[in-house]
Amino acid sequence: MKDIVPGAPAIVRNEHAEVKALFHEHVVPSYGRFDITASHGVGSLVWDVSGRRYIDLGGGIAVCCLGHAHPEVTEALAEQSRRLVHVSNLYFQSHQGQLARTVTSHLAPGRVFFCNSGAEANEGLYKLARRFGHDEGRFEILTATHSFHGRTLAGIAATGQDKVKQGFGPLTPGFRHVPFNDLLAVEDAISPATVAVLVEGIQGEGGITPATPEYLSGLRRLCDERRILLLIDAVQCGHFRSGRYQSFQRILEGTSDKESFVPDGVSMAKSMGGGFPIGAFWVRDKAHGVELGTLLGPGSHGTTFGGTPLGCAVASRIFHVIERDGLEARVRQDGDWMSETLARWAREMPDILRAARGLGFMQGFELRPREEIPALASVDRPASLQVVNRLHEAGILTIPSGNHVVRFLPAYNIGRPLLGEALSVVEHVLRSLRE
Repeated sequence: MKDIVPGAPAIVRNEHAEVKALFHEHVVPSYGRFDITASHGVGSLVWDVSGRRYIDLGGGIAVCCLGHAHPEVTEALAEQSRRLVHVSNLYFQSHQGQLARTVTSHLAPGRVFFCNSGAEANEGLYKLARRFGHDEGRFEILTATHSFHGRTLAGIAATGQDKVKQGFGPLTPGFRHVPFNDLLAVEDAISPATVAVLVEGIQGEGGITPATPEYLSGLRRLCDERRILLLIDAVQCGHFRSGRYQSFQRILEGTSDKESFVPDGVSMAKSMGGGFPIGAFWVRDKAHGVELGTLLGPGSHGTTFGGTPLGCAVASRIFHVIERDGLEARVRQDGDWMSETLARWAREMPDILRAARGLGFMQGFELRPREEIPALASVDRPASLQVVNRLHEAGILTIPSGNHVVRFLPAYNIGRPLLGEALSVVEHVLRSLRE
């Protein structure tokens, strides 16, 4: 007889345990995963398989800029998938050209290469730099300590964190690290082989640390003087997350360089696709007398899935929604309010917090060492990880950044009421550490 009895609800069947078992048996264990099995989301709310609701302040690590299941993203996916999902980059298609025009209009005259991720975008910048310096024997790229540039072999060599390099030697040559926000250190490190400097506008994995205006302006002048490319990794801090299209634009507001500052290359991904995998790098038309935009000619670089009609249609729709709904201004306003809130916590709870920092919707607070916080001292796990787990228990999704920083990367359209509700919960969790 046919079984017509519906299956038991997830909480009875323990779907969480079933999913975990599948992962343990079949998925490469390259991630330390939190004990949550996500089911679905709407806007800035996410539910797990047991039906528990969370307010998402992590955004898929700065990816879900319009939240979850945004109807216009769904519409763009469905609409374009009925016409053309993929076509080889051996052919022309309108969506890629239109998206490239939009990107350049927000930066400066130049050209765009589309790929699938931030790590891929950075790989393109490394190749651009090497091609630029090849005839002179220059290949070395200076990056910053505590930086993060991806998990490829070149990406971990570029990253200024030893923990990502362990067990993967010998490292790809051609990268050296100098202190972030230290212009003199960059100047002292330049060698006859140096071809480029690569920095993040706001270090994400390195603790939510923005570049200073003086540092960025000084780098531009130094690179111009030494005929070196200035490259910006905007994978996490870009695409309006700071309250401007690129974080360097926000950082340089109010300075004499706010209009004239133009990097030579910018990598991007994450929020660009709002959850759909797409990355890109933009390269300036001309620098140091060289046509940078045409350095990577036919056969020099490629991708199978980069810049598909589907990916470009989604990314274009995200640009449209952000600009139509004034989300850039909302990120600035709500981000400033968020900054004030986190700064107040740091003043009121100096026994728990060392500092708060960030811009727009890329914010974080730095915890004191675990040993100095009695509620955390007895557990041999980083303070940031312990606090993130407590926030999960309280219904807030967020992400650690190193051992001491908890970061917040909410959707641009979260709205002040829900953001306020979430921050009230975070504050309660922090104050409970004092009890």
